[in-house]
Amino acid sequence: MLGGAPRVVWFIWPADPTAVSARSVAQRLLQLKCPSHLVWNPVTGEIAQMLPPTRAACGLPRERGRNGRVCIQIRVIGSSHEPFTDTKLERLDEILAWLDAWHVPRKWPAGPPLPYPHSLTAERSTRLWAQGGHFGHSQVPGAHDGDPGKIDITRIVGNGAPRLQLPAPREDYRVLEEVG
Repeated sequence: MLGGAPRVVWFIWPADPTAVSARSVAQRLLQLKCPSHLVWNPVTGEIAQMLPPTRAACGLPRERGRNGRVCIQIRVIGSSHEPFTDTKLERLDEILAWLDAWHVPRKWPAGPPLPYPHSLTAERSTRLWAQGGHFGHSQVPGAHDGDPGKIDITRIVGNGAPRLQLPAPREDYRVLEEVG
């Protein structure tokens, strides 16, 4: 990682979260040689960690995926057309505590992502990206995708949520072994 403000990027893995597991998405991402840091099913709460936060994932343009002390990529099982924040958000508090432990600020500098397909042509500001925090994939400079669509960012970061004193980063999210 190249240093700078820590950040997290929220992606969508287009599938029905009532029918697809985080583990199966993680296995597919390994087959595609495109691991994410976390795969999360917000309906069941299942989380699969594929990479440690100190390693770059491959969902972003190379120069962006290495920005920050950490640049965590989370694949949420859902749809860009139907916001995942309109569903249950099982274990979101655990994910946020883990992100807090990596010092990712609970702010969304670029504001809420636009609804899909308008998000395909959204502004992608390098100035806002430099601040760190939470971003939709559609808000990353150099990216050309429109996910996660219009999500309610207050359900993720709250309304100016305070920084919490937390223990060291969790080690109990097991990294999946490559399926071969």
